Amino acid sequence: MRSKTEQELFWEGEFGNEYTTRNQILPEQRQPFFAQVLQKTYGVRKICELGANRGHNLQAIANLSRNFELTGVELNQVAIAELDKIPGVKAKQASIQEFETDEKFDLVFTCGVLIHINPNDLPLVYQKIYNLSSRYILLNEYYNASPLEINYRGNQEKLFKRDFAGDFLEYHQNNLLVIDYGFLWHKIHSAWDNTTWFLMEKVF
Repeated sequence: MRSKTEQELFWEGEFGNEYTTRNQILPEQRQPFFAQVLQKTYGVRKICELGANRGHNLQAIANLSRNFELTGVELNQVAIAELDKIPGVKAKQASIQEFETDEKFDLVFTCGVLIHINPNDLPLVYQKIYNLSSRYILLNEYYNASPLEINYRGNQEKLFKRDFAGDFLEYHQNNLLVIDYGFLWHKIHSAWDNTTWFLMEKVF
């Protein structure tokens, strides 16, 4: 039987509770980014966010159209309670590593989540993301050309930077096309924290 990583236990616990309480963002501030990304896709209806926290990203997407079927996966109990309040969002409590479903989603995405995954679990998580998507994948994370651990509010081994999209492409060689990528600079995009995003499409 699989044992939870130190990082999963950390985010399930009090630190994750405090993060959820502290991390309150107006969904309206994130709508322009998701509108920009979704304009580069075709036929997206079913969307899944892995590591959705309290759901500000999914609420932003819901505000764009009522036609989306939205699912949020989140391991923290306080966060899942907030996520569950959003009309039209299916809230699933699980870590990415342990989330299981037979559903496929037109778009699967993460925002500032892979940076908190135990690096040893990244191959498993990359495969999970790939398998859950029927077409599009969006990764919006801190970027660094080489793997780097950052002290996170006094905690070690809880925040990692690397080229997540580059890794992802290597794991799925010849099966993904990069549609677009960009940088969300906090000085201009105040609802984001200097993250780099990559929109990819599965090709067969």
